[in-house]
Amino acid sequence: MTAEPTGIPVLILKEGTQRTTGRDALRSNLLAARAIAEMIKTTYGPKGMDKMLVDALGDVTITNDGATILDKAEIQHPAAKMLVQVAKSQDSEVGDGTKRAVIFAGELLRYAEELLDKNIHPTVIISGYRIAMEEALKVLDQIAEPIDINSEELLKKVARTSLTSKAVHDAREFFADIAVKAVKQVVEKRGDKYYVDLDNIQIIKKYGGALLDSMLVYGIVLDKEVVHPGMPRRVENARIVLLDAPLEIEKPEIDAEIRINDPEQLEKFLQQEEDILVKMVDKIASVGANVVVCQKGIDEVAQHFLAKKGILAVRRVKRSDLEKLERATGGRIVSNIEDLTPEDLGYAALVEERKIGEDKMVFIEGCKNPRSVSIVIRGGLERLVDEAERSMRDALSAVADALRDGKIIPGGGATEIELAKYIRRLATKIGGKEQLAIEAFAKAIEGLTVSLIENAGLDPIDMIMKLRAAHEKDSGKYLSIDLATGDLVNMKEKGVIEPVSILANAIKAGTEAATIILRIDDVIAASKLEKGKEETGKKPGEEEKEKED
Repeated sequence: MTAEPTGIPVLILKEGTQRTTGRDALRSNLLAARAIAEMIKTTYGPKGMDKMLVDALGDVTITNDGATILDKAEIQHPAAKMLVQVAKSQDSEVGDGTKRAVIFAGELLRYAEELLDKNIHPTVIISGYRIAMEEALKVLDQIAEPIDINSEELLKKVARTSLTSKAVHDAREFFADIAVKAVKQVVEKRGDKYYVDLDNIQIIKKYGGALLDSMLVYGIVLDKEVVHPGMPRRVENARIVLLDAPLEIEKPEIDAEIRINDPEQLEKFLQQEEDILVKMVDKIASVGANVVVCQKGIDEVAQHFLAKKGILAVRRVKRSDLEKLERATGGRIVSNIEDLTPEDLGYAALVEERKIGEDKMVFIEGCKNPRSVSIVIRGGLERLVDEAERSMRDALSAVADALRDGKIIPGGGATEIELAKYIRRLATKIGGKEQLAIEAFAKAIEGLTVSLIENAGLDPIDMIMKLRAAHEKDSGKYLSIDLATGDLVNMKEKGVIEPVSILANAIKAGTEAATIILRIDDVIAASKLEKGKEETGKKPGEEEKEKED
């Protein structure tokens, strides 16, 4: 609402619309975003705690994975939702470091609030933050060190660093080994760059057993069972047909009516159907196949004839699993059985049905050079298996990022302190009000290390002073705090390393989120729909009028 010089009010927004302007709007957004960052902060680092999330149906999720917490928590505030999007973008881009991106955005907004209280305009703060971000990314590239991608030990350290803060902490050596082997198996070299598609790594969860019962399968595991009791349950030196056509008589696309007035005609009709199925099975057997994996259905008659020929068959397999099998076994997906040739067959040393927990599964393993592999995750508790899967995905992403980047940085908060040192030096050169914003950026980056220290129950002021002094020396860039003892340790020597893209992406995403929130000075919220109107699309009064008509 606004007012004319005559004092007559003029309505410019719909009735019921709420409008918050100026500092009130900015402060509300800052508080909401910071509340999200504070919620995530306690889960950060090896000493971080877990969150229990209960949805409307009563389903429980226990996790300390940032992306999962923000995805499961039903956040309403529009500014807070921006930090949820930051976590999602970080998760989709690099697969790890979601908490870091959100906490960093929260720290930037916290120090921005202090600058706003000193009457520094938001655009000055944004300008300073952007200058500092560019400097941070430049320094990060200089700090990063190239890696030998053939060094499994180095890649295991990257995976282990990613798993340190997870629920699978006790099994991290075992999980890191699986993650490295799986990624190394599916990595491709394109030009002078390495490319990893994590979709080629299948993860199957089955609770029961222990975390150490988890396994890497050099092939694919199908969550299906063999279709016929007369079929073999184990086939060695398997030659596999990958079918996306049904092994059954398909119904015609248009309705058809067949009139039969003689029992012999009916017998011939059924015999004809059987002959078609026998012909299909004979074709499969003639190319030398002894395993059939079918995306669609397999008729009971076809199952019988396949069993007679000693062919193992699995049906209703997901298309994505069929494509993984194509990459793993070296076979080709066939859409028409008539076109099947021996060259289309895939190979595996062993195809076997096994019982895992309460379910039967078909293991296709021992492929010659599988470009797709499977990880079966076990655990004594369903919630633990879910969390182990999230942890494994983070470890796989970290190893894949290390291969893609070809560069690593020391973890454990060492790099953040080093970046803060360079950004403070830049601030003194810039001068003016922007200097304050650049210094705030340095404190926000240090805030990531402070969160690690606080979650370990150590004194943050004492530890940060100790770290700043150590990093002023040229040899101090690898130093951070051992969270168990409170002593300064060399993170590189301790094996705490991570891909450069995780921190780089977190800095970019966190800065962008903070600057977007700082630019908002007006929040116009439409009135919420009434319940009756929301369900029917009409006002309750309109509904009654229609009934009367």
